[in-house]
Amino acid sequence: MPKPRKALVLLEETPYYHCVSRCVRRAHLCGVDSHTGKSYEHRRQWIVDRMKQLTDVFAIDICAYAVMSNHYHVILHVDTQCTAEWSEQEVIARWERLFSLPVIVQRYHSQDTITCAERETVSELLTKWRKRLHDISWFMRCLNEPIARQANKEDGCSGRYWEGRYKSQALLDEKALMACMAYVDLNPIRAGLAQTPEQSEYTSIAERTDQLARDQAYSDKKETPQGLAPFIGHPRQDMPEGLPFRLSDYLALVDWTGRAILENKRGYIPENQPPILERLKIEPKHWLYMTQHFESRFKGLVGMSHRLTAACRRMEYRRTPNLGAVRLLLT
Repeated sequence: MPKPRKALVLLEETPYYHCVSRCVRRAHLCGVDSHTGKSYEHRRQWIVDRMKQLTDVFAIDICAYAVMSNHYHVILHVDTQCTAEWSEQEVIARWERLFSLPVIVQRYHSQDTITCAERETVSELLTKWRKRLHDISWFMRCLNEPIARQANKEDGCSGRYWEGRYKSQALLDEKALMACMAYVDLNPIRAGLAQTPEQSEYTSIAERTDQLARDQAYSDKKETPQGLAPFIGHPRQDMPEGLPFRLSDYLALVDWTGRAILENKRGYIPENQPPILERLKIEPKHWLYMTQHFESRFKGLVGMSHRLTAACRRMEYRRTPNLGAVRLLLT
């Protein structure tokens, strides 16, 4: 029996999660719907804009994203330490950007006099909101629900827009994180919609390369696009805040992988293998397989075998999912 989604979020194990949402009723986020002839290209920007808005509210950054015709991928980084350091007023201000405040909280926020019992009620609410502001389920809810309402209004209909709730994978180490990021960023190339990563519309890789080009043209300072997690390099065992590899290494790796995918030849491996693969001790053929089949090959938790078995033991799994696959592909 599959584990409930909340059991797949282990913030004490990893802050990184891959989430996917798909549309129903032949709905499209972009392109031209062959059944109606109507273009929905503008809806891709809805997703990107909403994700960026939410990163300003939640203690959650985006590592990678790709918005496709009828689904999207996003890899999230959760910063629980950030919410722990917020003041009560900060929690209230952030929650108010998403939902209307109860009258009792409005009074407290305005520093009106309230009773001890009311103060206790406010404290309970703030504790609940603080947790929700680093909760992936709440982030995805606040992302998907407004998009569904907006699309239904545009279509003049009601009912479900998304195919159930989102699916998620916990990424337990930097090998799983990097492979999943490349899988997400290369979606348009695998789908034949782009020839190079920088030409892939509505993806984090295109946004990062655009920002890099602007930095090189106008400034010596390297900026990270708003809402995206920065690359900090020099990985450590405690998984530091930010992506644990260098942007230049990642861009070279994604470019090399994209060329291999475009060749569309079984077993083809381009020359000039990126050094980062050697550092991570990943076989090129295994890397290319993962970046094309990550979502279908792995379910739930993904990471090197020792990380995976330890996480499953703490979750009291009767068996360890993906163990054979990670031993072959990641170890």
